Amino acid sequence: MIEESSYKSGFVSIVGRPNVGKSTLLNRLVGQKIAIMSDKSQTTRNKIQGIATTNKEQIVFIDTPGIHKPKHRLGDFMVETALSTFNEVDVVMFLVNVTEKRGPGDNYIIEKLKYVESPVFLVLNKIDQVHPDELLPIIEDYNNQMTFSEIVPISAKDGNNVEHLVKTIRNYLPLGPQFYPEDQVTDHPEYFIVSELIREKILERTREEVPHSIAVVIESMQRNADDKVEVRAVINAERKSQKGIIIGKQGKMIKEIGIHARRDIEKLLGDKIYLELFVKVQSNWRDKQTNLKEFGYNKEEY
Repeated sequence: MIEESSYKSGFVSIVGRPNVGKSTLLNRLVGQKIAIMSDKSQTTRNKIQGIATTNKEQIVFIDTPGIHKPKHRLGDFMVETALSTFNEVDVVMFLVNVTEKRGPGDNYIIEKLKYVESPVFLVLNKIDQVHPDELLPIIEDYNNQMTFSEIVPISAKDGNNVEHLVKTIRNYLPLGPQFYPEDQVTDHPEYFIVSELIREKILERTREEVPHSIAVVIESMQRNADDKVEVRAVINAERKSQKGIIIGKQGKMIKEIGIHARRDIEKLLGDKIYLELFVKVQSNWRDKQTNLKEFGYNKEEY
């Protein structure tokens, strides 16, 4: 039973350089996979909201694209998307990878965080990969750059100390209502998550520029006469050579992408899926405003 007089709710953004584990942490916090994960940088392109609800509080976590030096309009969109969350939330979590030294990317984010009015947590991720004695110098180094409201070491991958992180966040949340139903884990429509799961399978199987040159658009999702959900998705590549790589010799690559994506989509939807994948070439789409809007990277929505 929820006691409304003491119920807390709020918004928490997760920011940091590319590939520090933001999506892994979001999935851990909400208890299931809603953000795609990859060892390639700049995997997340949009803000992805994950919702964690208990009988005491509801926390809406916002996973943001990794903040980096943009090389095209898509990059501009991603960085602006991340920075836009700084003053809209109750807590900002600055996630850093303790296995890497503080670099120019971290310094750039710190300079932006100095002007944030919301409490800023320093969250030290991947502590399972270093000796505990190595943490103190890292903490001191970051403490010398700015004052943080809280410093919490965690491992997003194995869940170490994540529960303590949530308890600490709770102390900073205001009293408030439950914004979303208790069984809802994201505010994104299903077709967005489905397109991201397909993109994840491409990220896992391609190299160099190919994974970053791909946009997946769901053209339709509907139930057929056999009670399967038919998903029709278009993979947009920037060059003809990339299209060839994604399709693969005798269609082997696209078939493999489809098989693995379908498994994750079936888990997400709890339904049997019929997945159709098509590949199109849209030259230099990352620098074209019309393509960015068409593929879901729309500044007006953020």
